Amino acid sequence: MAEPQPPTIVEGATTGDVEDEVQATAKSAEDRKAAAAMSRLDARDDEASGAQVDQDAVNKAMQSLGGSGAAAAKADAKKVKIDAADVALLVDELELSKPKATELLKTHDGDAVQAMKAFVAVS
Repeated sequence: MAEPQPPTIVEGATTGDVEDEVQATAKSAEDRKAAAAMSRLDARDDEASGAQVDQDAVNKAMQSLGGSGAAAAKADAKKVKIDAADVALLVDELELSKPKATELLKTHDGDAVQAMKAFVAVS
């Protein structure tokens, strides 16, 4: 005789992840749009290789998730003069890579003190 199963067990589940087998219903229009964009990406992933991704589908998915994409992020980058000594300071003190330290300084208008405060506050 079969025992009653917990509610997290889905009959016929093959991967072990209930989330993979059971489709969740989207609660809002934005969630439905994001799910549709992600499903288009998944469908194209089966058809094409990983290097050939439809950029329009990626941009739509990123916008629906609140991201701006790499192209928009580069366009928003400020033209700030960064002192090499400040980069070296962040690399030594915060143990960051040079590109990460440079990006951190750019986001804080080249102010090393503000950049370090922001980095420590986030960490």
